[in-house]
Amino acid sequence: MWDKKELRDKRMEENKIFGLRPVLEALLANRPFEKIMLREGANSELLRQIIEQAKNKGITVNRVPAERLERLSKNGNHQGIVAFLSSAEYADLETVLENINQTGKKAFLLLLDKITDVRNFGAIVRTAECAGIDAVIVPAKNAAPMNVDAMKTSAGALNHVPICRVSSLKTALYLIKNYDIKTVAATEKAGKNYFDADLSCPIALIVGSEESGISKSTLELADEKVKIPLAGKIESLNVSAATAVIAFECVRQSAH
Repeated sequence: MWDKKELRDKRMEENKIFGLRPVLEALLANRPFEKIMLREGANSELLRQIIEQAKNKGITVNRVPAERLERLSKNGNHQGIVAFLSSAEYADLETVLENINQTGKKAFLLLLDKITDVRNFGAIVRTAECAGIDAVIVPAKNAAPMNVDAMKTSAGALNHVPICRVSSLKTALYLIKNYDIKTVAATEKAGKNYFDADLSCPIALIVGSEESGISKSTLELADEKVKIPLAGKIESLNVSAATAVIAFECVRQSAH
């Protein structure tokens, strides 16, 4: 019988593959990847094929010291590469938007800017599922992995909410605007409280990390900026809690 730690470790191992041929075959089979790590200085025809496949699929590739790969593979024959698979499939944003458009549903999207903590990510996706959000959009870089820990924290919501991984949030926002969806950024720098904004229309809500908030370039593309008024001494809510507050205000306004 596995205890909880052993089961978690076993699942993490199942999400990790190493070796040139196994990684390439997984790419060709369209398995969902989180990221690929290559040994610094490594170069071969198979590696070039892997890098090309990863680039075409928008998968992050990082160069790391050999020692790190040896630790990840437990000194196995990693051949200069270790890859991490996703626990669920990523969705295509344009396909999601087209599906929403065809059904006539009022769009409700959520964009996460630099949310790298797995527990926050999982909790946010759980909120998204409960609030009826159509899709959660994350950047290819500086985003939490969609791994077994995220799946657990989301209480299985990752199986029900489409997660769209995009090259950049700016590109995603330009696409979203083409569908007449209002983009609303949650930031403490806003002059308007969230409940004073019109959130009853098609909405794409943007939230950022607790450390640095929403990036300036992303913030500039928002149609409106809102904040949550705080009465205590702490300057901000946890990002998953803040997301829940504003998301359910959108739900409340849409119901009236």
